[in-house]
Formats: sequence, C-alpha cells, structure tokens
Amino acid sequence: MTRHDDGDMERTFAALPPAHGRGFAQTWWGQAWLTALEGTALDSAQLKTGRRLARAGAVGAVSVRPGRITAVVQGRDGTAHRADVLLEALSPGQWDRFLDMTVERAGHVAALLDRDMPPHLVEDAADAGVDLLPGLGDLEPTCDCGAWDHCGHTAALCYQVARLLDQDPFVLLLMRGRAESALLDDLQTRGGTSHAEASTPEGVDAAEAYAAGDILPPLPPLPELPVEPGVPPSLDTETPPASGIDPAALEFLAARTAVQAHGLLRGALQAGSEVELTPAQDAVRLAAGAPGPEMTDRLAAGSGRGREGLAAAVRAWRHGGREGLSVLDEEWQPRDETLARARAALDSAWDTGERPELRARANRWTVVGTPVQLRLGRDGRWWPYHKDRGRWQPAGGAAQDPATALASVTAVVSVTAPSAAEHSPGERTL
Repeated sequence: MTRHDDGDMERTFAALPPAHGRGFAQTWWGQAWLTALEGTALDSAQLKTGRRLARAGAVGAVSVRPGRITAVVQGRDGTAHRADVLLEALSPGQWDRFLDMTVERAGHVAALLDRDMPPHLVEDAADAGVDLLPGLGDLEPTCDCGAWDHCGHTAALCYQVARLLDQDPFVLLLMRGRAESALLDDLQTRGGTSHAEASTPEGVDAAEAYAAGDILPPLPPLPELPVEPGVPPSLDTETPPASGIDPAALEFLAARTAVQAHGLLRGALQAGSEVELTPAQDAVRLAAGAPGPEMTDRLAAGSGRGREGLAAAVRAWRHGGREGLSVLDEEWQPRDETLARARAALDSAWDTGERPELRARANRWTVVGTPVQLRLGRDGRWWPYHKDRGRWQPAGGAAQDPATALASVTAVVSVTAPSAAEHSPGERTL
C-alpha cells in the first residue's frame, strides 16, 4: 500500500506483481466478489482478457474510496485506460444497523481486527438489512475505452481488487462508505472498548526486553528490488483541482519520481545511495520521461538549455545517466597518469596502421575529416559523439575500449564526409 489517509476517505494500493500460476481470490469473500463480476458480465471474452491483463501485472495503482475503485490499466496494445468500477455505498441508517449488530457480538469485532470476514458476520449483517458483499449487477463499470459493459480493463481491475480483498476486508468496507479508523472508532463509541486496546498486545518490562536482546531473532533481510517502478494512481477524479494545480503535470512528476526512487533503491541495495541531482540535472531527468510539449518547453526554459540543448542532454542521460550528462557538459584536461592511460588505450585499441587520425582537445578526440568524436569520461570510459547541424550529439553508451566506442558511432555515421568536423583552436593531431 502506498498511501492510507482516512481523513480523505481514500486508500491507494501500489500495483501488485503479476499473478502467474495462482488464483485471484483465496478467501470466500474474495470469491464472492468475483462471482458478482463473472455472473454479471455479458461478454466472457472480456473476462478472459481481464484475467490475462491482471495476471500480467497490467493494472496500475488502485485507488479505493466510497462507492468507487479506480486504476490505470495497460491494454494488450500497450494503451493506458482509466478504469472505474462503482459500488453503491451504504446509507447512514444501514451503517447504524451494521454497527449495532457488530458490537452485540464480540466475535465480529475480533474477526475484523484479524482481517477476517467470517460468513456469520455477513449473514448477521444481511439479517439487519445490510448487504456488505456485492450481488449480481452491483459492480457498475465505466472505462474511457468506451465500452458500455465490463471490458477487459474493468474486469482486470476487479480481479486485482479481489487480491486486495483477500488481504484486507476493510477495503470492501471502505467501498461501502466507511474508512477503517472511523469504523473502529464508531465501534468503540458504541461498545465502550478502544480498538487500540483490543488490538495492542500487553507490553513487556524494558529491563527484560534489554536482557533478552542477544536471543532475539535477527533483523529480516533487505527487501528484494521490485522488477520495475510502481505506477502512481490516476488523478483524473471528479473533484476539480485547486487553482494553479495541473493534474497532468503532477501525474508525470509522480511517475518520474517512482522511476527515480526505483533507481535509488537499486543503488542502495547494491552499492550505496547516489549523490543528489542538481536542479539542472533533475530537469533533464524529468525530460527523459517524455512529457508533453508544454512541459518540455517549461523544462527547456527552466534548465537554461533551450529545446535543442535539452534534446541533446536527454540523449546523453538516456545513454549514461548523470555520468553521460557530465561528459556532454564538461570539458576537462586529462593530466599526468590519466592522460598517459588515455594515450595507451588509444595506442592499443587498433592494430598497426588501422588507427584513425585523431585530433585532441582536452578530453575530446575528434576523427580528422569526419563528424565523429570520442570523449573521455572521468571514470576512464570512452563515449561516442557525432556532429549534427553544427552541434555535437551523444551517439551511444560508454565503452572501456575506444575502438568499440568509435565503432558504435561509425556504424550509423559515415566517416567519409571530408568537411564535417571543423578544426578548433587548441586541438592537436595524434
């Protein structure tokens, strides 16, 4: 779960991993949820499509609030669709009857605290005129793909929600109109027992806990790195945004932040965290996420690069992240051992007579008579560049061997153009 905010009456769950080789509902109430879906949908083919999408992990973060569940679902063609499923919330009178019935039976409260929904709780609620689980026709779909009945996207959302219901029946109660904290507080008011008291075990003496420190179990291992970044929830809701707030921009920033967080976690689990990006570098990182034209213009202006400069920076970022961007922006003079190693690498990269003629300037070696250049990074790797319309452009990722880096760019840029590379002051031929 990525967010739990009872005050806003909304919970947002991170996208679940693919469900290969397992059913969607293990609990009886999760199965009842799917029965309400499968017994209503008119097109069984759409249900099969929904199962395939859900199993493949195509359902993004799921937003749950009274009367509605929402997620962005990637269709089989890769197109993203917003899918909603509506479920009527209980009336205040129905909630009063449910709460009165629950506090009369202590086992019902204990079951809810254990994230369980026993059949007798649902049966007693039904006797009180309260239907907790949806029946046939109660799950009303709506999707921006234009389908009028359950489509593959809304079906996939329902299958994914069945997995959430297995884990926590309070998800269903929130759909019916009452957040977990508010519900338990209401039960406390009626029954006179705090849900915190009912769910919190008795503590132990601090001295005893300290003395037993050497026999406590070890800390759990570090979590596994998710296969890919999570998908933030859709902000396309019925509530209009506040003045000056652009929901599309927020969704884009949230998605790019998830990618950045995934990268930071990968670095932390492997070899330590990365250095914080500067605002100018972060603007390039955001632009690499392919935002719309309006946001690209804002990032180009904010980074001070202009549109062409930002496009070159995005290519550098995609080829090598922060290091690739530094090689694009920074011209530096190799000295002493660094310069000696660079020359040795250039001498040994080609057989005798095969090395192209290179003109050196600072950390940049241009192939004479061509629009091709090698740049030496501070980590000792070589980066290929080519000149396009008077501007040097990143042409690929880094390589330890300069010949390999040069081959990656000459494969797509002709090295026979006689006047493509100008002779600049400070260059020397090697």
